[in-house]
Amino acid sequence: MLFGCDFSSAPTARKPIVVALGIARGGRVALDRWLLFRSLDAWGAWLQENPSWVGGFDFPFGLPRELVVALNWPQDWPTLIAHYASLSRAEIREVFAAFCASRPVGSKFAHRATDAPAGASPSMKWVNPPVAFMLHAGVPRLLAAGAIVPGLHVPGAALPGGARRVALEAYPGLLARELIGRRSYKSDDAAKQTTERWVARADLLNALERGATRLGLRLSVSHSQRDQLLADAQGDLLDAVLCLVQAAWAQVHCDSAGPGFGLPVGIDPVEGWIATA
Repeated sequence: MLFGCDFSSAPTARKPIVVALGIARGGRVALDRWLLFRSLDAWGAWLQENPSWVGGFDFPFGLPRELVVALNWPQDWPTLIAHYASLSRAEIREVFAAFCASRPVGSKFAHRATDAPAGASPSMKWVNPPVAFMLHAGVPRLLAAGAIVPGLHVPGAALPGGARRVALEAYPGLLARELIGRRSYKSDDAAKQTTERWVARADLLNALERGATRLGLRLSVSHSQRDQLLADAQGDLLDAVLCLVQAAWAQVHCDSAGPGFGLPVGIDPVEGWIATA
């Protein structure tokens, strides 16, 4: 099973976790359907119920090594994640705010090596967007599902029956910027859900369907799915589809050198890497 996941660290009925399922074959990615999860536990249970999958997840998998070293936290990734999961969000905010306060203006946050080529926010940000809390909510549930995380983690015990769950860090903004530049195509603020953003979604979707991306994949959607993607002014459905396309590209490159799945050789085993960056 192949899917992309638009994630929320505090999902609700209004802002659920969105999973876009699809099939990749012959240079095409066909969107099948969406699943919506209103709680982290429901989403985590779904990951564990499905025996074999490759998923692209829109949240960071690692922290900047500079931050981890400065805080004297474990530098073995599974141990680091266990330590991070043991903290409350309030504790994370306090520790990260103190780290930033000790640094000069203009370089408050530490960055991962993948952030620059992907154009991603630092994974230690706790607001706008709160990706530090997304890591805190998401990654432990991937590990609970027994997922392989290429470049970071291979579980000690294999899943029964030769099943394999592969989790890849995705970032929809990376693919969106390639196709429509820095035009905004979504907003959670109703007052900002403008015609211009609808046009940007339409241009982005048209580019995906044409295969205008460097990934060499064309998206296939039905007429009703297309209408839903354009109508979703928050962009959650489209972001899940962008993650699906990134996961499809990685799946094609699963047997490449290094950690596989198209990831570069020499990934920092604390920080991880964003697929397709």
